[in-house]
Amino acid sequence: MQLKHLRTLLSPQDGAAKVTCMAWSQNNAKFAVCTVDRVVLLYDEHGERRDKFSTKPADMKYGRKSYMVKGMAFSPDSTKIAIGQTDNIIYVYKIGEDWGDKKVICNKFIQTSAVTCLQWPAEYIIVFGLAEGKVRLANTKTNKSSTIYGTESYVVSLTTNCSGKGILSGHADGTIVRYFFDDEGSGESQGKLVNHPCPPYALAWATNSIVAAGCDRKIVAYGKEGHVLQTFDYSRNPQEREFTTAVASPGGQSVVLGSYDRLRVFNWSPQRSIWEEAKPKEIANLYTITALAWKRDGSRLCVGTLCGGVEQFDCCLRRSIYKNKFELTYVGPSQVIVKNLSSGTRVVLKSHYGYEVEEVKILGKERYLVAHTSDTLLLGDLNTNRLSEIAWQGSGGNEKYFFENENVCMIFNAGELTLVEYGNNDTLGSVRTEFMNPHLISVRINERCQRGTEDNKKLAYLIDIKTIAIGEWTGNYFVWRRALAKALGIGCDHQRCETTCYRQGLREAGWEHVSFACHPGIERAPEESTFSELGYTSSAESRSVSFEMQHEPEWWVSSPHLTIKEIVKSRRQPTSPSNCVICCFFLQLHLYDIESCSKTMILNFCSYVQWVPGSDVLVAQNRNSLCVWYNIEAPERVTMFTIRGDVIGLERGGGKTEVMVMEGVTTVAYTLDEGLIEFGTAIDDGDYIRATAFLETLEMTPETEAMWKTLSKLALEARQLHIAERCFSALGQVAKARFLHETNEIADQVSREYGGEGTDFYQVRARLAMLEKNYKLAEMIFLEQNAVEEAMGMYQELHRWDECIAVAEAKGHPALEKLRRSYYQWLMDTQQEERAGELQESQGDGLAAISLYLKAGLPAKAARLVLTREELLANTELVEHITAALIKGELYERAGDLFEKIHNPQKALECYRKGNAFMKAVELARLAFPVEVVKLEEAWGDHLVQQKQLDAAINHYIEARCSIKAIEAALGARQWKKAIYILDLQDRNTASKYYPLVAQHYASLQEYEIAEELYTKGDRTKDAIDMYTQAGCWEQAHKLAMKCMRPEDVSVLYITQAQEMEKQGKYREAERLYVTVEEPDLAITMYKKHKLYDDMIRLVGKHHPDLLSDTHLHLGKELEAEGRLQEAEYHYLEAQEWKATVNMYRASGLWEEAYRVARTQGGANAHKHVAYLWAKSLGGEAAVRLLNKLGLLEAAVDHAADNCSFEFAFELSRLALKHKTPEVHLKYAMFLEDEGKFKEAEAEFIRAGKPKEAVLMFVHNQDWEAAQRVAEAHDPDSVAEVLVGQAQGALEEKDFQKAEGLLLRAQRPGLALNYYKEAGLWSDALRICKDYVPSQLEALQEEYEREATKKGARGVEGLVEQARHWEQAGEYSHAVDCYLKVRDSGNSGLAEKCWMKAAELSIKFLPPQRNMEVVLAVGPQLIGIGKHSAAAELYLNLDLVKEAIDAFIEGEEWNKAKRVAKELDPRYEDYVDQHYKEFLKNQGKVDSLVGVDVIAALDLYVEQGQWDKCIETATKQNYKILHKYVALYATHLIREGNSAQALALYVQHGAPANPQNFNIYKRIFTDMVSSPGTNCAEAYHSWADLRDVLFNLCENLVKSSEANSPAHEEFKTMLLIAHYYATRSAAQSVKQLETVAARLSVSLLRHTQLLPVDKAFYEAGIAAKAVGWENMAFIFLNRFLDLTDAIEEGTLDGLDHSDFQDTDIPFEVPLPAKQHVPEAEREEVRDWVLTVSMDQRLEQVLPRDERGAYEASLVAASTGVQALPCLITGYPILRNKIEFKRPGKAANKDNWNKFLMAIKTSHSPVCQDVLKFISQWCGGLPSTSFSFQ
Repeated sequence: MQLKHLRTLLSPQDGAAKVTCMAWSQNNAKFAVCTVDRVVLLYDEHGERRDKFSTKPADMKYGRKSYMVKGMAFSPDSTKIAIGQTDNIIYVYKIGEDWGDKKVICNKFIQTSAVTCLQWPAEYIIVFGLAEGKVRLANTKTNKSSTIYGTESYVVSLTTNCSGKGILSGHADGTIVRYFFDDEGSGESQGKLVNHPCPPYALAWATNSIVAAGCDRKIVAYGKEGHVLQTFDYSRNPQEREFTTAVASPGGQSVVLGSYDRLRVFNWSPQRSIWEEAKPKEIANLYTITALAWKRDGSRLCVGTLCGGVEQFDCCLRRSIYKNKFELTYVGPSQVIVKNLSSGTRVVLKSHYGYEVEEVKILGKERYLVAHTSDTLLLGDLNTNRLSEIAWQGSGGNEKYFFENENVCMIFNAGELTLVEYGNNDTLGSVRTEFMNPHLISVRINERCQRGTEDNKKLAYLIDIKTIAIGEWTGNYFVWRRALAKALGIGCDHQRCETTCYRQGLREAGWEHVSFACHPGIERAPEESTFSELGYTSSAESRSVSFEMQHEPEWWVSSPHLTIKEIVKSRRQPTSPSNCVICCFFLQLHLYDIESCSKTMILNFCSYVQWVPGSDVLVAQNRNSLCVWYNIEAPERVTMFTIRGDVIGLERGGGKTEVMVMEGVTTVAYTLDEGLIEFGTAIDDGDYIRATAFLETLEMTPETEAMWKTLSKLALEARQLHIAERCFSALGQVAKARFLHETNEIADQVSREYGGEGTDFYQVRARLAMLEKNYKLAEMIFLEQNAVEEAMGMYQELHRWDECIAVAEAKGHPALEKLRRSYYQWLMDTQQEERAGELQESQGDGLAAISLYLKAGLPAKAARLVLTREELLANTELVEHITAALIKGELYERAGDLFEKIHNPQKALECYRKGNAFMKAVELARLAFPVEVVKLEEAWGDHLVQQKQLDAAINHYIEARCSIKAIEAALGARQWKKAIYILDLQDRNTASKYYPLVAQHYASLQEYEIAEELYTKGDRTKDAIDMYTQAGCWEQAHKLAMKCMRPEDVSVLYITQAQEMEKQGKYREAERLYVTVEEPDLAITMYKKHKLYDDMIRLVGKHHPDLLSDTHLHLGKELEAEGRLQEAEYHYLEAQEWKATVNMYRASGLWEEAYRVARTQGGANAHKHVAYLWAKSLGGEAAVRLLNKLGLLEAAVDHAADNCSFEFAFELSRLALKHKTPEVHLKYAMFLEDEGKFKEAEAEFIRAGKPKEAVLMFVHNQDWEAAQRVAEAHDPDSVAEVLVGQAQGALEEKDFQKAEGLLLRAQRPGLALNYYKEAGLWSDALRICKDYVPSQLEALQEEYEREATKKGARGVEGLVEQARHWEQAGEYSHAVDCYLKVRDSGNSGLAEKCWMKAAELSIKFLPPQRNMEVVLAVGPQLIGIGKHSAAAELYLNLDLVKEAIDAFIEGEEWNKAKRVAKELDPRYEDYVDQHYKEFLKNQGKVDSLVGVDVIAALDLYVEQGQWDKCIETATKQNYKILHKYVALYATHLIREGNSAQALALYVQHGAPANPQNFNIYKRIFTDMVSSPGTNCAEAYHSWADLRDVLFNLCENLVKSSEANSPAHEEFKTMLLIAHYYATRSAAQSVKQLETVAARLSVSLLRHTQLLPVDKAFYEAGIAAKAVGWENMAFIFLNRFLDLTDAIEEGTLDGLDHSDFQDTDIPFEVPLPAKQHVPEAEREEVRDWVLTVSMDQRLEQVLPRDERGAYEASLVAASTGVQALPCLITGYPILRNKIEFKRPGKAANKDNWNKFLMAIKTSHSPVCQDVLKFISQWCGGLPSTSFSFQ
């Protein structure tokens, strides 16, 4: 915010005369200042003083100076000023709207203490503070005041928020209190907000915070709930004094605080959410600022001072000029003033939400404003000053705005149309549409007043290309429901309309007319469709119509008014049935009545249609007739005028309406009948008296008659009965007029006697109900008034006796019986015997009723009555009389009922049969005459057939076993499936006749497969083939034909059929037939014969694609010969022969066509060539005109010259392009030069102004004399070039002397120098350089040296020679440089000598630094040629030890390197050793590396995969190194899947107790127990190796720190398992030990947490089965099958553990990842288990021992005591224990002895090995009676 001083409104005085208060009016037009002398000065917005008035004291007795004015504020309408005074009073002065109006006091409010401050935030509400601490409210409407809240502290300041709906008061104790009239949904608290450190005299309420300041010289910004946001402390600034007043900008984005000589400005930063201080405005001698007032538009700030001065400042963030027509002043981030520079009018554009205005545009013929903020969109009408702000999320500036409607802005963005009414801060609504054109959208906002509604807002738009929707806003709701227009009209069944949106959305809404023009038709829409609700949602008051069209609407463009011509109006009351739509399609104008869903075509050839503005009159044009409907309710009544032009529009004004018609070049006006138009307007306005007056002036015509009817209906609805009476009189409806006249007399009489509206009298209301034939309503009205007689009289007068008697009965009228008698007598007098009979029947007199019924000829009623009364049935005579009457009246069914009731079945059956009551006849026959049932069923079927009820007859024929009739009935009833069912039950001969009939039906339904089957059943295969042929299903027809015909017959049939088709002109069908029998050539010939070339080409492309291009070319030639050039062009182009096309047109003289083809088909330059030939054929001026037209004149000249047509080129350039003539001469000269005509060419070059080209021509031909002549005569500058050319010739002849002379004559020594260099004559080159260009001598010398180097040996010799010269001359530095330039170019010896010479010279004669450079340069070069020793010696000469060592290392002279390091610098010994090791490693010399670094050697073995050498070498090292590489090798083997070899490795080298090896041991164990084929005797050695390794490991663990650890225990368990497996394999090799092997397999089950559980149970089950333990085998193998299923399912959750309760077999075991038993073995087990379970001879229980526990379980479930396992079997040892030396090791004596006996008898080595292992493991055997020998 920037403050700029504009003017001084009031000059300051010499002394203190402070301005006490100031105020701006709400309309920005007035500014008031109150001075210390209590006078109010009024200024206009430009700062000119226009008026003043003095204030007055509360009581004159205290004098005029007894008070001060402390507060002043304008009313919201700017016509009043409130003045708050210290003498306890507030005056409200009415100052008027104009300057000079009389100032009068209109309100005064007396208070109990002095008024200290005052605000007027809203209409009628003044808020003020008092010295006693109260904040009160004064109501100017009631002239009363009340307390809002009270405090105990003086009110020092009062302010409002930006909206004026909240107030903030500051008190002397520092308290700041907030109060809301309306918190606007913010939820902010009220009451005491904050305690400021000092009295907040300067208090401002901005948008985002509250700013307070006072005498402590601190400015504090508080948040919305009183917390401190920011503090600006000026207390240490000696120039700052207390803050006296503050004001916030109208937008709340800036705050200004006044102090002494200074204004401090603070601006709110939305990005940082803090206050930022701008540069303060300091004005010397301003003194203390006592008052601040900010203009409501934010553009001006006025400052009042202690000395009485008032200064005005301009407030502006920035200012810009828009299109030199508008000035945009940004007075705040959210507020912009838009000023029209021509008219001076101003509009304040402000964001009510405080958002920053980003951009302002003025659009729509510079009338409408559009501005964006971050979250809203601002719109405004500059003419009416109506502004709107709506929520709007940024869409990248892609919105399109349409301002065609003065009331609404239409915004289109991303397929969505948003409507905003100017002056409304909410969108009217948003709809989805892709058709955004102001001519395709119509909006009407309150253009016509409507009775019963405040708002009339409607919209019509396109939903999609086929659908128009129309909707309405009601209140704040915009809800759409959909009514649908069906095909070519709005037709729907009334039942559906009752339940869909027709009734709800249209009938209740009262749509009147919609007019729109579309072409060419309306399509049926879905019968029921709900339109999605848009904008707001509401369940009521929603109206829309949508029309679905077959094609895109085609709006007329003959007039600006004829776009989507629609005026949506609702002029009927909600109960009105008149709702219609006008629509034009196919140039027909239709009227749709939406409620009745009917359509009327009212005009043909309609080319214009429009509503007369502000009325219901429709105007349309039909050819030369102008049609006017003055009353659209009567569409048949049309007024027509003859016109001679086209209607272009309507104009209405000045009391007349004219149709403007363009007749030729003049516009003729046709005047319409304004009276008839005004009638509609009067109806709309509800002024029926005016409408009657209009009609009175008109003659009775069809139009006026329709208007009288309309007026009568509306007058009755409005109860204007006199008008209705007049209408019916005019219409000649005398009865209604008389009835209304009587009604009016009653109403008038009641009105005279009682006053009020006579139409409210009950008789009047009842008569109106009678007029509408609503007699029940009339009765209700009479009975409400207890006018029973009148109600009865009404019914008697109408002869409605029933209703009359019902009223009398209901009210207990005494004349009830008399009424009944009178009613009966009246019935008899009027011969209404039926009603009389009913009356007698209701009174219980049956005989009398029957007599009356028979008299009235109604025997059926008599029979019904007899059948209901038994006493009457007993009267035989009466019954016979009735039956005779019934038979006479042919009421046979009723007679049959009566005969059946009196038990006469024979006659009853006859009557039933005659009366065709077959159901009753059949039921009776089943009981009385069963034989007749079949005949009756057939007769029933025949009757139904006669009645055309064939469907019903089928079943009766079936019951009657009449199959043929049943089939024919089914066919006649089109019950095809039933017919097929019946036919399928018949024999083939009977059914074959009917199958084709059914087949024809299915063929007509295109269900060809069923039809084919039926034709086949009926032996009519040929018909099936014909069916497929006629349907175009050639493939099916061919397939069927091939089944029943020979292929050659099929081909003949199809070709014959195709020829017939060809004769009939059905070429496509013929083609398909030819193609079906694989004769496409015949089809091609057919098309060629009939000249159907497109189809011919299509077939060729499909069947002979290789001939397609040739065919096109052939056809092109044929068509060209026939003169059909356009068609020939197509085929030539398809054959990619565009040149042939061009030649064809050229030959025919059709140059334009040739040019067109060349341009489109011939590439970039083809058309230019054709144009050139065309022009050449024309010649002269015609050619120039043509080429100019085509824009190819210059190109043609160029083309002619390029093609040697120089005469044509000269002609064109002479006629039109004279500037091109030299160019043509030039090309002609070049042509002559190429032809060898040099003399003519010379002349043309000179004419072309190119003598130099002539010179070059002669130079090129080495005609030096001619060249010299031409150059000297025409181009002196070329003389030198001629000399140079001669010199070049001399050089080519190796005449260097002559060439040098010529070049020097041409002053080109540089060229001579270059030629000598190129020739390698460097001495001559150096001479020329020295004599003529000495400045280049040094550079030439360097170049010479480089060339010498490049030339190899010859160049090197030159360098060496030069270096020797330098050396002899004592120029050692130059000599060294020369020697160093020598490169090895095949002579390494020379290079080495030169480099060594350079090093020698540098060491002897050059400085040390230079020495070092030379040696460092020479050393790498020597190394590069393999002279490592020489390089090292050079390095050592300068003590470069490391470089010398590196040279030896690179030369692989390791001993020298070591010696140098050892003797000169021992620090590098390790360096040499390290490089030596790397060398050996890189060279793969592992054997040598072993002696240097054994670990590196071993690692290298590992890298090379030489595991055997690695292990062999490691064996020679210590134990730790060995097992490191053993572990690595084992890991490698395990990864390779070779766990057995890894085991062998540990068998060989032992198993150390290294924890890092534990996973290897476990993996070997896991792989072994999981591997297949180990359950046999042959696997013993594998198990023994595993056992021995684990034993070795356990022994080592005992000695290590891992003793007794969990890992140790786990390995001991693994050792036990491995022992069991080894023992089992040993036992399997000896027959006597089978049970031992089986027991070991069973014992292993207790360790299934470490073993594959499925494999363990399988092996245990198979072992048990082998030794005959079938019980145990069944349980184990059953468990095995459960486990295999669990593995497939991936979970063990479904296992049943009941068989293994109380055993030590674990339940929680790992689920194997795969099956360990092959599928074949699993199937064998499954079959065995199934067989055993079916046998049911086994008991599914595990065997138990003397403990009562499972015999293999170590733990007794009952006692929990754990037994030791037997070392031989694994079973628990219960008795006969043999103990070993090692604790915990024992065996069962019987098993031990059995094992020993088996060894003795079998001498099994593996069993002996087991015994030997047990001895080692258990510390020896229990006795020494056994030897391992």
